[in-house]
Amino acid sequence: MIRLFKKDLKLFLKDKRSVLLTFLLPIILISLFAFAFGGIGTRSNSSDPINLLVTDIDNSEASNKIVLALDSLKGLQLKISDLEESKELVSKGNYPGALIFHKGFEDSVMAGTTLPVELLYDKACEMEIGLLQPILMSNIMPMIGQQTVSKNIKNYLNKTFPGMDKSISEKILSDVTSEENENSNFGFDSEIKMTSIVGETEETNLGLIQAVAGTAIMMLLFSVAGMGASILEEKEKGTLSRLLYSPLNTNTILFGKMFSTFFIAILQLTLMFLFAWLVFGLNLLLNIPALILMIIATAFAVSSFGIFLAAISKTRGQAQSLSTLIILIMSAIGGSMIPLFIMPAIMKKIAVFSVNYWGIEGFYDIFWRELPLINILPKILILIGIGVSMSLISLRLFRKNVVKLV
Repeated sequence: MIRLFKKDLKLFLKDKRSVLLTFLLPIILISLFAFAFGGIGTRSNSSDPINLLVTDIDNSEASNKIVLALDSLKGLQLKISDLEESKELVSKGNYPGALIFHKGFEDSVMAGTTLPVELLYDKACEMEIGLLQPILMSNIMPMIGQQTVSKNIKNYLNKTFPGMDKSISEKILSDVTSEENENSNFGFDSEIKMTSIVGETEETNLGLIQAVAGTAIMMLLFSVAGMGASILEEKEKGTLSRLLYSPLNTNTILFGKMFSTFFIAILQLTLMFLFAWLVFGLNLLLNIPALILMIIATAFAVSSFGIFLAAISKTRGQAQSLSTLIILIMSAIGGSMIPLFIMPAIMKKIAVFSVNYWGIEGFYDIFWRELPLINILPKILILIGIGVSMSLISLRLFRKNVVKLV
């Protein structure tokens, strides 16, 4: 039994692919999931500030004071913008929400009536909005209450004791407002109106879009990785050697393989979206031109990734090991395994280095945000750029790692 144990252990340790997948891959994935779900640095009280747009239509003394006070909070990063810009930035997914102080805010504060304060938000950012609400409520309402009490006391003192010394009136005002400052509301409706300008309808479902886009791109990566590895299988069987002796050059062989992979990738993505439409009701008719271009661009970027894996590997086994490792990492950071909208800021910054991120964000823009083609074009161009860059790199590495070893 001991001999069998030693034999199997030696065989396992000789297989670098098995060792890599058994030990390194789980460690990497655990680390990524820990980052994504906030398991890193839990002892620290510091966190990334929440980005928030502010539109002060009222532009009064009361609203200006509140904006300045909010801007001083460490947990918030404010950007002042007009109403149209705020709506546009939230609808594009650039900001999770926008705080609007409508006209008549100061008058409502003094009258003790419902406050015209509104928070426009993207429903895909509910996690950030959930953190934002208590921050706003715990800071805005005491400020409003203090301003209301201060003004009322000033008016009372001026009318009742017109000749009172200024230092005495200020001392009375300071004492009273400091006691009242802890109250959560002061006779007016303290609710902030919540308005989702990007949210679920009968035709859009955030979970469905995430499931379809995230899973489709991850499975597509596995498919093209297998197709790319087939080049190395042809090398091992001698097929590639015979092709190189034919009139075909290296470019033709590599890009011929890529073209077939590209075609199958388009077909696979199309079938997956058609399935989601027929079975789950995903509305494919929202923006057909943008959907077609996104499918083509995503398929091109993913196909170039497939031949890139083949180009950096020397054997089929090595390609399979690398593809599993790289695809799972890209899927974890890019939004296929973990939705982008629940990731912390640091993970979102890392996510931009994956094909998954740009593909998923592009499909989000089509099905969730319902943006016009002109707003989706940057993501399409980035995917095409990824495809071109990886194709050129693959061609150079293919000649070095594969052709010279035939």
